[in-house]
Amino acid sequence: MAATALLIATRKGLWILRGNAARTDWRLEGPHFLGNVIHHARLDPRDGRTMLVAARTGHLGPTVFRSTDAGASWQEAVTPPAFPKAAGGRVVEHVFWLTPGHASEPGTWYAGTSPQGLFVSRDGGLNWASVEGFNAHPDRRAWCGDDKDQTPDGGKLHSVLVDPRDPAHLFVSMSSGGTFESRAGGADWTPINQGVRAEFYPDPYPVFGQDPHCVRMHPARPSRLYQQNHCGLFRRDEADGGWVDIGANLPQDGVRRDIGFGIVIHAHQPDTIWTIPMDAGSVWPRVSPEGKPCVMRSRDGGDSWQMCRGGLPGEQAWFTVLRQALTVDGESTAGVYFGTTGGEVWASTDEGDNWRCIARHLPEIYALEAERLA
Repeated sequence: MAATALLIATRKGLWILRGNAARTDWRLEGPHFLGNVIHHARLDPRDGRTMLVAARTGHLGPTVFRSTDAGASWQEAVTPPAFPKAAGGRVVEHVFWLTPGHASEPGTWYAGTSPQGLFVSRDGGLNWASVEGFNAHPDRRAWCGDDKDQTPDGGKLHSVLVDPRDPAHLFVSMSSGGTFESRAGGADWTPINQGVRAEFYPDPYPVFGQDPHCVRMHPARPSRLYQQNHCGLFRRDEADGGWVDIGANLPQDGVRRDIGFGIVIHAHQPDTIWTIPMDAGSVWPRVSPEGKPCVMRSRDGGDSWQMCRGGLPGEQAWFTVLRQALTVDGESTAGVYFGTTGGEVWASTDEGDNWRCIARHLPEIYALEAERLA
């Protein structure tokens, strides 16, 4: 069985960090696409060998590359994600998120872009088409706002989720815009934001317009979603329909820890989740609160939390961990990993109790994915 490998997408290229079976030794490979912006890299779990990379290159612009040999060679998409000419002048600035499709649909991939757009490939990432049910939806502009009035680095469609029970049941989230659901394979969409705060609006609970940073689903419990949001931490169960504030259950020690970017779920325990707090001060500095990084872990779906700091610096460590830069492997005793904008990769092989730095001096890390590469 292949050992864990970390796909490290950075501001200046892609690296692969390969671990041994015990996850005690790590070997860094790369770079690939040196000097180009890599926003995301994913392995196709359906064949275990196809890898896609979301890149913004200096000469090709926003595109997707595909490898079928673990990164030894690459092929650019024949038709990269791009809005149709009839889309009112909208232009893809970069491809931000990649998600493999349903197990019953080999070759299907979804891509989320900046500005907010959804695209699908049916041939393993070589050709991409606009999901017009979203991109041309009559309410899209109301949901997303103007492309020029977005977060500092541009609005993003991310967290594309496919229900393992039904390939036509999809979720997407947008910064900004909120979370949306389709039960028609993307042909139509409904906002599902009940209970999610948007503290930056006069009405803090609008139907849409929230700023989710990352939304996750567990394949063993697809009826539940977890969300790390600009305004807190939330959980949604399909039977209830609304979101519950699980950030309110974090330790109340005078430091707000319900704000951050990423959230991940244990591969075998749908109630075990991890998130990394970022400073929620008035100017949103997006660094570790008080310069003391920690990882928050819950074993009961967010009803209670433990602070995990073993091995992390105790002071003057102003980590920033972006929404795609927190990941978990598939081992029974989970390995949890995060990458920082300072180019470090940190790992815990005991589910967060103890941490060590396993890579340094990389460019700014945008995304980290734990995969099993041959």
